[in-house]
Amino acid sequence: LAVVLGRLPVISPLSPGNFVSESDLEKDRVSLLLTKALVSRGGLDAVSQQMALHPQYLESFLRTQHYILHMDGPLPLPYRHYIAIMAAAQHHCHDLVYLHSAQFLRVGGDPLWLQGLEAAPPRLRLLDHINKVLAHQPWLTACSHIQALLKSGEQCWSLAELVQAVVLLAHCHSLCSFVFGCDTDLVALSKSPNGTPPAFCPFDAANGNTNVEEEEEAVVCWCADLSRFITDPDFCYQEFARREDDQFQVFRVQDYSWEDHGFSLVNRLYSDIGHLLDDRFRSVTSLPSLLSPDLKRAVWNYIHCVLGIRYDDYDYGEVNHLLERDLKLYIKTVACFPDATKTPACPLSPIKASERIQVILLIMEARLQAELLYALRAITQYMIA
Repeated sequence: LAVVLGRLPVISPLSPGNFVSESDLEKDRVSLLLTKALVSRGGLDAVSQQMALHPQYLESFLRTQHYILHMDGPLPLPYRHYIAIMAAAQHHCHDLVYLHSAQFLRVGGDPLWLQGLEAAPPRLRLLDHINKVLAHQPWLTACSHIQALLKSGEQCWSLAELVQAVVLLAHCHSLCSFVFGCDTDLVALSKSPNGTPPAFCPFDAANGNTNVEEEEEAVVCWCADLSRFITDPDFCYQEFARREDDQFQVFRVQDYSWEDHGFSLVNRLYSDIGHLLDDRFRSVTSLPSLLSPDLKRAVWNYIHCVLGIRYDDYDYGEVNHLLERDLKLYIKTVACFPDATKTPACPLSPIKASERIQVILLIMEARLQAELLYALRAITQYMIA
């Protein structure tokens, strides 16, 4: 820790005889934020390093992530990290699966669950359907899915538990978009020279035969095969506008919006999370940038459009006017099917890194809000039925 802190000098604006420029204060803020990330995780991850180009947003992101993973809530800590594993596996994001698997073990999770969904408790397995739907075709989220989770006998979920689970799923799905969009390597997954994983497996931990290094090797052992967490590998994103089934109508924000409906519901069922999420949405759209407000809105509304969400008061001709074809392809890919084997190179490479990262942050947050809108609308429909 001291070594890293040595690289992140803290500049005090109150030091006598020192004039501190606005630039120095911003660097100081970044240093403190990265230190906070380091202390909370036990390491300085690449996600925080990338987001540190926008410290105002990073602070909001870290606060939200820490709250849903570590603070008081209806779900036990091992459940939270296992749900994150399930979410990241949908997009074959080995890095996030690796990180949450290690955290799962460190907070006392049963190593046997890491054999796959079949080894997990029935309550967690019940989340599989809504997990894949939110990840790939969120417009399919229905009141019946909510009812199935809340009325499953002894394995039923409470409303508060389900809301926290949905927030976790949406958070991790959208974070996959950031990881692949930035081409971020969060962890180095070591393998033996011939490409096979180490022989040690996490299930030895059940007998106490493990230490920190063995634990990390254990996670690597099975992390290469994420199929054990996926029950329907053929289920993927489909063009909303070209779907053959007209049963699912366009989601109109005028009928159900984050500001007027989603915020109050999620905040009531999962205390304070609404404020934290709202701060993320506001901070990402208000970041100082060379990107025009019209361009930011075009990116946001285009992502919602490809996910079936429309704004009646927006001229979608602006999307084609402001977003070039290659940029639209990149945005759609990162938002809808982020995968290391599918994501094209970002066409914004020539611009400043901070501007490119801001576009990816917009993609992540727009996707997060879209998933939450679909899930919270279904919960609302269940509650008033």
